[in-house]
Amino acid sequence: MSDRRNIPKPTARRLSLYLRELSTRLEQREVTVSSKALGKSLGLTDAQVRKDLALLGQFGHPGRGYAVADLVSSLRRIMGRDRDWRVCVVGAGNIGRALVAYDRFRREGFNIVAVFDAEATMVGREVGGLRVRPMADLAKVVAAEEITLGIVAVPRDAAQQVADALVAAGVEGILNFAPRRIEVREGIGIVSVDFTVALEQLAFQVAGGSIEDSDGGDEDENGDGDAPTSNV
Repeated sequence: MSDRRNIPKPTARRLSLYLRELSTRLEQREVTVSSKALGKSLGLTDAQVRKDLALLGQFGHPGRGYAVADLVSSLRRIMGRDRDWRVCVVGAGNIGRALVAYDRFRREGFNIVAVFDAEATMVGREVGGLRVRPMADLAKVVAAEEITLGIVAVPRDAAQQVADALVAAGVEGILNFAPRRIEVREGIGIVSVDFTVALEQLAFQVAGGSIEDSDGGDEDENGDGDAPTSNV
């Protein structure tokens, strides 16, 4: 199996799409799926599907396709979805409260176990069944609750400081909802979600713009343009 650290970012993003689609097919009791069918359901070419999955190992069989259950199990393991993750949210504003209340996180193995806020007026309030804690308790709670992932849901100006505090407390990955770039040291995972950028992209398309869903950079980034693409 390939080292997951060497997987190009565009491919890593698509793994979530593959897992979601394959999980649905598994629930529908599908046994196998071809790269063509999987790609069509996600708006991808069969060649792209084969290339992505070939980077992870040998999963498909020519003429038979992919075994859905085996591929779901492998993707969950590769993506770290075969374990539960303990998560904290920093910021008990609108976004933070919505995230804590989103029950699907827990069903998918992401358990939000603590909420923090720097505002004294928010500390002590209950959000989604959790008491909002002061930032002074961050390091103590992260250690006691064995929290691995942190969600930043604070205003732009406070985001970097919060990220620094999470890393110092021992968090290994950050999901950033603040509308700014956050810098973290090597070895810390970070994913940013910017609703404004997403809406701008949507407005651009509706206004007549065209966005190419191309992966021309994959081969340069990974240096593996000749990855196996056998017909599965």
